[in-house]
Amino acid sequence: MNFGKIDILKNELDKLRPLPAAAVRNLEQVYRVEWTYNSNAIEGNTLTLLETKLVLEEGLTIGGKKLREHFEVVNHSEAINYVQDVVNRNMELTEYVIKSIHHLVLKNIDDENAGRYRMINVLISGSEHIPPNFSVLAEKMEQLIQWYDEHKDKLHPVELAAEFHFRFVYIHPFSDGNGRTARLLMNLILMKYGFPPAIVKAANDARLKYYETLELASMGKNLEPFVQLIAECVEESLKKYIGAVK
Repeated sequence: MNFGKIDILKNELDKLRPLPAAAVRNLEQVYRVEWTYNSNAIEGNTLTLLETKLVLEEGLTIGGKKLREHFEVVNHSEAINYVQDVVNRNMELTEYVIKSIHHLVLKNIDDENAGRYRMINVLISGSEHIPPNFSVLAEKMEQLIQWYDEHKDKLHPVELAAEFHFRFVYIHPFSDGNGRTARLLMNLILMKYGFPPAIVKAANDARLKYYETLELASMGKNLEPFVQLIAECVEESLKKYIGAVK
């Protein structure tokens, strides 16, 4: 797959470094709200973009919305903080990091399972793919980290991040919160390589395309459409960042 366009944009962004501090702060604030809103909305959270912003920035409670939905917003924001910390400290991507992200995603929602691999077998609604038996999860996750370590210097960062996302959801290691954790991990990888976070949109057609391309890859047919979709999200983020700091 050709990432030429993305490489040109990334090069352009790198030439603008160090990015102005005020612009970076503003971008991070905007992206925190958009990333949190979209990632939660993909999973069925009904808080709007504006409501998500109010919960995050003003600490407000939105009338008529479930407490769980508020926790999902606050938790996701905390998980972003952790991801940024991992990137800033140049920490390795390990199972500990994965479990820590998941723990933050499910905190106060399902404390019993937060940060713990599932102890049950699961089916994914709307998918023909059956995730691996829970008894082999430790082995599968070990293999996933091994795959990442072997490919992190060989694959283009966008392909690496997208394929890691796919491989993670294919294993479906947790009983809940796999999607949000996968997107956080994908962006952790992108950010490690100096890319801005890529936001998978929750708007109906975008969400459908996201699920369809994941399903196509899960059934062993073709990973490329999913990588292409993530590449488009990365391209959009690069353009936004360049536009904001120029």
